[in-house]
Amino acid sequence: MPFPHLAARDLEGRDVVLPEAFDGDRNVVIIAFHRRHQALVDSWVPWLADRRVQDPGLCFFELPAIARIWAPARPMIDGGMAAAIRDPVVLRRTLTVYGDVGRLARALRITSRSTIVLLVVDRAGEVHWSGSGSFSPETAAEMDAALQTL
Repeated sequence: MPFPHLAARDLEGRDVVLPEAFDGDRNVVIIAFHRRHQALVDSWVPWLADRRVQDPGLCFFELPAIARIWAPARPMIDGGMAAAIRDPVVLRRTLTVYGDVGRLARALRITSRSTIVLLVVDRAGEVHWSGSGSFSPETAAEMDAALQTL
């Protein structure tokens, strides 16, 4: 399944287009639908950072998916996230998307937005694996197997 084409902006203010901005040979994309999902996203960061040290072709991205109604508040919302983060690496890998969240979910066959969704996406934008929820060794092993096939 292809990752849909979307306009996004990193937290340094740079506009990007997805999936073209996924610049690794292997990309992990973590989609969060609610502010409360940040702890779930954070549960994956240490494992992904360690995996990236072992695999320089791996990149990972945090993708807050925010409803279009909030687009006028984007400077405040993105600015608040950026002020809390401050790490330039995290600012560049956090890509906010404002728009039709339902359309994004349908395009990626996401049936529930109650937790985060993890995707393995190749450089061409093809999704090869999906999972959900906080870090677990079982899900990490599934993701790792998918990454190794790319």
